[in-house]
Amino acid sequence: MTYQLPRIPIIGYCDPLSVRPGGTVSFKVSASGQGAFTARLMRSICADPNPAGPGIVEEAVEASINGDYPARQQGFNPGSYALIPKGPAIPDDVTFTAKVWPTLPGDGEQVIMSLSGVELFLDESGALAGRAGETVVSTGRKLSPRKWYSVRLSYHCASGTLTVEESPKDIWGEPALATGNADGFTPHLGGPMLVAAGLRDGQAGRHFDGKIEAPTVFAADSAEARKLAARWDFARSTSSIGIKDVGPHGLHGRLVNHPARAMTGYDWDGSEMNWQHKPEHYGAIHFHRDDIYDFGWETDVEWTVPDDLPSGIYVLRIAQDGHEDAIPFFVCPPKGKRTADLCVLVSTFTYTIYGNHSRPDFKPEWKEKFDRWNGYPWNPAEYEELGCSTYNFHKDGSGICHCSHLRPLLNTRPGYITMGYGDSSGLRHFQADSHLIWWLHEKGIPFDIVTDRELHEEGAEALTGYKAVTTGSHPEYHTPETLDALLGYRNNGGKFLYLGGNGFYWRVAVHPEEKGIIEIRRAEGGIRAWAAEPGEYFMAFNGGYGGLWRRNGRPPQHLAGVGFTSQGQFEGTYYRRTEESREPDLAWIFDGVEDDVLGDFGFSGGGAAGYELDRADVRLGSPENVRILAVSENHPASFVLVPEELLTHLTTWAMQPIDELIRADMIYFDVPGGGAVFSVGSITFCGSLPWNGGNNNISRIVENVIRRFTA
Repeated sequence: MTYQLPRIPIIGYCDPLSVRPGGTVSFKVSASGQGAFTARLMRSICADPNPAGPGIVEEAVEASINGDYPARQQGFNPGSYALIPKGPAIPDDVTFTAKVWPTLPGDGEQVIMSLSGVELFLDESGALAGRAGETVVSTGRKLSPRKWYSVRLSYHCASGTLTVEESPKDIWGEPALATGNADGFTPHLGGPMLVAAGLRDGQAGRHFDGKIEAPTVFAADSAEARKLAARWDFARSTSSIGIKDVGPHGLHGRLVNHPARAMTGYDWDGSEMNWQHKPEHYGAIHFHRDDIYDFGWETDVEWTVPDDLPSGIYVLRIAQDGHEDAIPFFVCPPKGKRTADLCVLVSTFTYTIYGNHSRPDFKPEWKEKFDRWNGYPWNPAEYEELGCSTYNFHKDGSGICHCSHLRPLLNTRPGYITMGYGDSSGLRHFQADSHLIWWLHEKGIPFDIVTDRELHEEGAEALTGYKAVTTGSHPEYHTPETLDALLGYRNNGGKFLYLGGNGFYWRVAVHPEEKGIIEIRRAEGGIRAWAAEPGEYFMAFNGGYGGLWRRNGRPPQHLAGVGFTSQGQFEGTYYRRTEESREPDLAWIFDGVEDDVLGDFGFSGGGAAGYELDRADVRLGSPENVRILAVSENHPASFVLVPEELLTHLTTWAMQPIDELIRADMIYFDVPGGGAVFSVGSITFCGSLPWNGGNNNISRIVENVIRRFTA
């Protein structure tokens, strides 16, 4: 791909996503109009545009950041590749070799190796080709997708002979060779070298889709006379963005736009599944033309957060010529201090993982509803060039395993509607969590904000002193560090509320060098947007086994008492109280609640128990003292059991009938040492809090729990 400009009139992003007083946040903006754009700081209270509810609620903040700023357009250049700033200096004859596993042969010209006018590439037909200056030779035979080949280019200066050759690893294929004459071309080697892309007008382009292993440069064109000039061993420094040259000159390079590492290579035979145990089988990197990590925009607005700014959720609203965008960020309290008894854990890892999710069920007619509600107008399904989410595929059909907040994430904006069908608000993530934020403001319950980032980097210290910690609607993605922090907080007397569903489900990793990028490997089990290739289940960033936390021995029940059991359409139903909930020692939870049926209303799916449901299970880690307060019922036919719960079409892992496992459990349990947990097991739960202005039985239960926990 080539350098592109955003098609949205004004758009931006910020770094970092979360900041403490005294810290600096930088906003990067692209505006297509001339002159200036305006910026206004707002505190975000509610991000739901549904006119039947509170609507979008924001409070203006007097701040030095408010004002006009020079407008400019800023672009981006997707596509991953390896860059060696100083390539081998070879005066005459040269040979390139590599092993390749193409995934989109025939979809445009794709460069494998490029150095000073000499290129080894796939031509537009998908055949192996070579270029020396203006001369091109091609085998004329399209390579097969997803098969390994050894490829070679040789150029002999004296005769001008240019040769390319490909040899398939597969026994069904035959080698192919082509020669031509580039008489008069003299390579001027020693400039920058690219792997998986070529330079044109100073920009990287013509990106290769697929795996490349062991790119090598020799001085001389014949096998007998070849002298190693450089060989990049992609099995080394796997967790780094650096690539190591094991040749005589140490011509090391770096990766651009984070292609996937720890990929099975030419010699992988299934004898080892962990790249750390047999790195020689994992010498490949998977490059994609649509990889994008950091747009790299210049900063337009920079702001140091003042010491007296309350912890909360904020947006910088930027506007020009009638168009507007709102860039969210999160202000935490000063490190080591708290300004409230309640901490709201904001799931920024999950927000980023879902960032720019191009939903396969998106329909353009949904936009009529967006317009009617004055919702956010731009949808990732129509702007995939901004980089899709890890719930999408690359163009070559491989799953997207990396994500970053260093680009505009359209589905994190106030007013964005995820689900356009039905009468409910149809919100997920940032917007759905704002139902809780509005409710806390409405009830006058003070709170601080802490995000996944602080939890990952600071551990349980980030939660020290809080009487209670609550999640939002969907805290799905976690690192070992974030889970350890939450468990440590709970086990040392902390009170924990899990007000969502399908939480603590997938294991992710943060890059050790570039903190803005997160990795996911969708390994065996679970409801998966895509499936990792065999042998590619262990993450490159830290070597951890990817996939479900349940398969890593840490089911969600181990922390929160409930874990993912069922999923359906974005529809909600209700809970019914159990007899156990009427025991005297639990009466405080239901103080002021006379109803047996709870949450048969709500802005998310029409009910408090919906979309993704969690249940208690002692075998999976729910403590034996867990109290089942209420159980959902009457779910629509679209709800199914999650794959990890199914053994056959007749039997389940829990050895119970399927229909009995499709439920959400509202639970409570005490933890030795003074801690306690209240969990609701439903993604749509928080959508019931603002119903009827916050005067309802779901609201009363949560208020009872929070006030008891923070008493």
